[in-house]
Amino acid sequence: MEKKNIVIIGSGFAGLSAASVLAKEGHSVTLLEKNDQPGGRARIWQQDGFTFDMGPSWYWMPEVFEKFFNRFGKTTKDFYELKRLDPSYRIFYEAEEKVDVPASLEELIKLFEAKEAGSGKRLRSFLADAQYKYQTAMGEYVTRISDSITEYFDLKLIIKSFQLQLFQSLRSEVRQKFSHPSLVSLLEFPVLFLGATPDKTPAMYSMMNYADLVLGTWYPMGGMNQIIKAMLQLAEEYGVQILVNQEVTKIDVLNKKAHRIHTTDSIYTADVVISGSDYNHTEQFLLDEENRTYDSNYWEKRTMSPSSLLYYVGVNRKLANLLHHNLFFDADFEQHAREIYTDPKWPTSPLFYVCAASKTDETVAPKGMENLFLLMPLAAGIKDTDSLREKYFQLMLDRIEKKTGEPFSENIIVKRSYCINDFTKDYHSYKGNAYGLANTLMQTAIFKPKMISKKVSNLFYTGQLTVPGPGVPPSIISGEMVAREVSNRIKRQIL
Repeated sequence: MEKKNIVIIGSGFAGLSAASVLAKEGHSVTLLEKNDQPGGRARIWQQDGFTFDMGPSWYWMPEVFEKFFNRFGKTTKDFYELKRLDPSYRIFYEAEEKVDVPASLEELIKLFEAKEAGSGKRLRSFLADAQYKYQTAMGEYVTRISDSITEYFDLKLIIKSFQLQLFQSLRSEVRQKFSHPSLVSLLEFPVLFLGATPDKTPAMYSMMNYADLVLGTWYPMGGMNQIIKAMLQLAEEYGVQILVNQEVTKIDVLNKKAHRIHTTDSIYTADVVISGSDYNHTEQFLLDEENRTYDSNYWEKRTMSPSSLLYYVGVNRKLANLLHHNLFFDADFEQHAREIYTDPKWPTSPLFYVCAASKTDETVAPKGMENLFLLMPLAAGIKDTDSLREKYFQLMLDRIEKKTGEPFSENIIVKRSYCINDFTKDYHSYKGNAYGLANTLMQTAIFKPKMISKKVSNLFYTGQLTVPGPGVPPSIISGEMVAREVSNRIKRQIL
């Protein structure tokens, strides 16, 4: 196979994944990163002895990580130690109710049964269906590049599409089986972070309940950035050249082929270009108009996932009543969802999430202290100001203190916010979104922006704005998919 000079834009999970796969095949791979450290949204920030994961904090679908490293004759154990969390997470509801979600399926069934008679048996059935969806989606759907509907012209696959409940909503499926509000919100919560309301999300995505409640919630000791470090080590072993502080400013196209990539201080030539940066930004700002597959109107009509208000907080004492993962659902889910998607604005009474990684990992905070990561889902594209950030930080802080019974505002010694303006500045994220496109039916599979450019023959896309979608495991898979497609085209001598 002819060896090619491949340039990849962006060093997030998808970019690093693609880089290693292609470099292993012998290609010369250069990875250009805009920021001062690799990792995309999975960067770290360190201050006064605290180490904060800046983005992803949930480790689900562990087999995806294992399969990736297995491609190279390695396992995750070669790079980091994984610990399964038990309880997986804590949910704070209204009044004094809180639920610790156990890692054990039998204990989970007991929890459901205690809340709603008969729901334990229904949970077994629900999770069996979710397992089928998960295994079918991961085996039959996820790795399809979805470039054409003809990929799905297969009777068995069409039948499976109905079995996956692509045309029913997650809300409908959950509420046909469960009525207790706490159980319903437990099963619906993952999609709030997938980027859509449960009534707009295909029931297929109950497969995430299987990933959550059966496959489990894990943590790589040292933090989520350990995955990035592992992928960087792997990429470097295969000769990938990783360059930071190289913001791409222009892609030159000649005779429908990308051939030069301009950065703020250099020019790189390429036989193949893969963009793992924001898809909208690549098309609208790096390519001339005649080379764009989608126009600005197309992007304006997309339903984006939420942005987020994030706070990285260091506390100079331990907090007894938080677990590693904590969901504050002591507010109206429906109202917050409407204020993200239907009537975009800063929420009246938000749901939010608190990660206290120092509960599991003593290396991320000084001894006797706590590392907190606060995340509040927020409509993409709305006004972001310091005063609004501070207002909602105080709101979240007040609720945490009230629900845990532990005042700690006077113990905060490190504090940094991150919101829409930062997502836009650091990642050129469209409307400052945090997770890519919302996972609605009309933005699933063939309805997502294409992985292969329709206008530039050697330009490809990877990451959360194309197939298979948002999240860390899908991004790793996306990188593998684009690498496979590039490799196949090189072998067929059409690149």
